[in-house]
Amino acid sequence: MSILVLHRSNASRRGHLAKAAEYAKRHGDRLLLVVKDPTWEKGFADVTVSVDTSDVEATVAAVRTLAATEPEPIRAVVAFVGHSVPAAAAVAADLGLPFVGERTARTVRDKYAMRRAFAAANVPQPEHGLARTLDEAVAEAARIGFPLVLKPLIDNDSGYFRRVDDVAELTEHFPVVQRGAWSGIVHNPHYAWMVERYGSAVLLEEYLPGAEVSVESIVVDGRAHVIALHDKPVPAEGPYFVDVHYATPSRLPAEVRERIVELTAASHRAVGIGTGAVHTEFRIGSDGTPKILETAARLGGGPVYQSVLLSTGVDLVAAVLDVASGRTPDLDPGRAPTPAGFYLFFAEKAGRISRIIGVEEAGRDPRVRELALYRKVGDAVDVPPRVWQSHGHVLFTADSAEEFVETFDELVNSIRIEIE
Repeated sequence: MSILVLHRSNASRRGHLAKAAEYAKRHGDRLLLVVKDPTWEKGFADVTVSVDTSDVEATVAAVRTLAATEPEPIRAVVAFVGHSVPAAAAVAADLGLPFVGERTARTVRDKYAMRRAFAAANVPQPEHGLARTLDEAVAEAARIGFPLVLKPLIDNDSGYFRRVDDVAELTEHFPVVQRGAWSGIVHNPHYAWMVERYGSAVLLEEYLPGAEVSVESIVVDGRAHVIALHDKPVPAEGPYFVDVHYATPSRLPAEVRERIVELTAASHRAVGIGTGAVHTEFRIGSDGTPKILETAARLGGGPVYQSVLLSTGVDLVAAVLDVASGRTPDLDPGRAPTPAGFYLFFAEKAGRISRIIGVEEAGRDPRVRELALYRKVGDAVDVPPRVWQSHGHVLFTADSAEEFVETFDELVNSIRIEIE
């Protein structure tokens, strides 16, 4: 049979495609890849078709043509990036194959629709509201209370998230976030529909202080299997919200972790995710109460996949391919988790990279399991909120939680991007 991957080029997903290629070869399957303007991705697939998965109709049409010429029937549809989930949902529906439904694919990319779904299912979440104008924003802020977080409505990862602490900051930053939230994302599959529905609205949310955790799960026949919880030990307190450090297993109290697992399953049901990989994020209050930030019908981004594999031994990419192919995934770690995680590095200011320091030294450290650079000397780089993707990552393990913290501190101080 053939496995179809709908994709958008992303340097941090190289490991996912490599695993998909290895999986297909091991099972005697063909791997088909749909991605706009492929370069290095071609080396992982039997057939590569250049289509922009932002255009759902064009993607469905291209896959129909591909299916008609393929020597083997397409029996599985997967997506490793959230951007391609709407196209994958439409293609799977057209082919009659398992994936999240098109309505669910839209809900998990629409932050306000997601909030409404959580509210209907009584999943604890921050207070929130919509604002199309500054006057509406001030009125919503009076109801929600400061501090609050301004967010793009249309899924934009962490780009243009902004904490504001009072009316003066809200007045200053609301128009900036509003412009950033809606400009430059015409490529988003739901852009036209979202503009028609919301105009230029911005989501306002209660700021939740406390620890943050991400949850990686696989849903099989409607049942959620939580595989790993990552703590985010470097607190994201604003004004912008960019993840820089993940660590697993979670060091939260057992009762808090149990509640997170319960709410994770409830959030899947709320938005209609009945199959595949899910990435969910929570904030934990000082009283230990988890409140959901959001959920996504995909694997966690960056090196989350590799971190889970190192820690638990569970291969999430293989699990996604198993579920999509109708095979039974192996979700049993069979051992206690190993401390693992990663550090994402960013430039401290906008400019052009003049030097990257510490990479060779870190690469020789036996605790470092993977070190990847997405940028090189000479590249122009920017900083949040105008960018959300890091410039590289270092994935590492340790023998104990204490050693893991020490390793992170060493790596943070040794790897540095210099800007001119």
